[in-house]
Amino acid sequence: MPKLYIGNKNYSSWSMRPWVLLRQAGIAFDEVRVRFDSFEADSEFKRAIGPVSPTGKVPVLVDGDLVVWDTLAIAEYVAETHPDKKLWPASAQARARARSVCAEMHSGFTALRSNCPMNIEADLAATGALIWRDKAGVRADVQRLVDMWSALLAEHGGPLLFGEFTVADAYFAPVCMRLHSYGLPVPPQIAAYVQRVRALPGVKAWIDDALAEKDFLDFEEPYRLRHV
Repeated sequence: MPKLYIGNKNYSSWSMRPWVLLRQAGIAFDEVRVRFDSFEADSEFKRAIGPVSPTGKVPVLVDGDLVVWDTLAIAEYVAETHPDKKLWPASAQARARARSVCAEMHSGFTALRSNCPMNIEADLAATGALIWRDKAGVRADVQRLVDMWSALLAEHGGPLLFGEFTVADAYFAPVCMRLHSYGLPVPPQIAAYVQRVRALPGVKAWIDDALAEKDFLDFEEPYRLRHV
């Protein structure tokens, strides 16, 4: 059975993508959680993940002798080894579109990702309001999401971006967490999509686990004080 190495579920957006993809698709795997303590070279995290991943980061999928350490590569490998799960859309045109939006998420939306790090258990609406007021880049990133998702939902008829669940929905699941936690303003049809993603069994399982962690890491949360 393949092993998926992940970080803290409350914070690790990159880990969330392949975990949700596998879980929602019903593909069996062993989860190996490597707790974040810091990302310094001598940290427990680096000592644990270093022998597994050539980049020293999570997520990492290990299947026998094969090591796959990039989220898009993991998604492609899972889709190829489980064609019955139909993790990419059926038509070549839709597949190209799905791969394009995933690649855009992979390399873009830097303002949203840097200013609104994923934190599932926190209510950060007050912080989100300040970010929305002060960060034009975040507003631009959210507008791009609204335009992209609105077009895909209209074209494919929902309930998800390409109709049924695909890699694209797993890939944008952490963005849905950010929009929810920070209370960023989006139109009703986008808010409804966010809630549909959050209600997917694979996503809900991740959220439940994140809420149960109760592992506050101050270096992941520069924007709030710990509440005791």
